[in-house]
Amino acid sequence: MSHIVVLAWKLRIWKDTRGQDLIEYALMAGFVAVAAGAIMPNISASISQIFSKIGSVMTDAAAS
Repeated sequence: MSHIVVLAWKLRIWKDTRGQDLIEYALMAGFVAVAAGAIMPNISASISQIFSKIGSVMTDAAAS
């Protein structure tokens, strides 16, 4: 591939922001969960279980 084509693809990928909102909402949910766990330690176990389930679902989805 020529350098121009490679540069064009890199610029196209750099400008692609379709998943950006989803990542921002996931980060906000994570911060809220951490803050809630810090404020109310008795729910931290529940939050940990929820994130473990989310992690396993995402791992299964990535494998398929």
